[in-house]
Amino acid sequence: MTRLLLVEDDPTSQGFLRAAARALPAEVDVAASVADALALAVRNPYDAWLIDAHLPDGTGAALLDKLRAEGLKAPALAHTAAHERSALTGLRAAGFARAVSKPVSAAAWQAAIRGVLTARRAPAAPVPPQWSGSEPPAVWDRAAALAAIGGDARNADALRALFLAELPATRDAIVRAAAGDLPAMRDALHRLRASCGFVGAQRLGAAVVALETAPDAPDRLQAFAESVDTTLAQR
Repeated sequence: MTRLLLVEDDPTSQGFLRAAARALPAEVDVAASVADALALAVRNPYDAWLIDAHLPDGTGAALLDKLRAEGLKAPALAHTAAHERSALTGLRAAGFARAVSKPVSAAAWQAAIRGVLTARRAPAAPVPPQWSGSEPPAVWDRAAALAAIGGDARNADALRALFLAELPATRDAIVRAAAGDLPAMRDALHRLRASCGFVGAQRLGAAVVALETAPDAPDRLQAFAESVDTTLAQR
């Protein structure tokens, strides 16, 4: 059976991406950091590595460099919350066979993995439209959540519960980092952006994108905190 290494630290994204990859079918090991991924990759043969672009102890590109320095040759697929063409192109330039944006549907995720495994070009992952308008988006978009994960309602409910359980701690970490650790703040926002897409947290996702573009703006931090409170209140 195909054996994959998924490197992802966000619990919501990790749960969905692992389940979708296992359905290929494949055996999927999970690492949440550069250090853990290196330890697993050195010990075990993998058919492909599925690596998040931003990790708690480094970048996906740096991890790929370290894996190559160990003499390991598995193909690598990057996944990122960024939707910008420049970000995806940069990951390809760093040595990834493919790069996809999150949230990604189960079908597109599986197609990307198959494309890496077979060295053929798979269909590009769909990029959901970003909201822009005078009125705030809905707090939750059930249809978007179902579309992001392939229509499985039970899986959507489980991912939302996990997302909501993690959200207070994520908010607190972002607010603390805003006081003087902008790199940590950006990393946390990047992960949260992907999670919002998987669960259809539309209003919070828009607030996250706004704060990412101006992380030192007090009004955007306040809007982010208010969006978290609204999201938690409208479970």
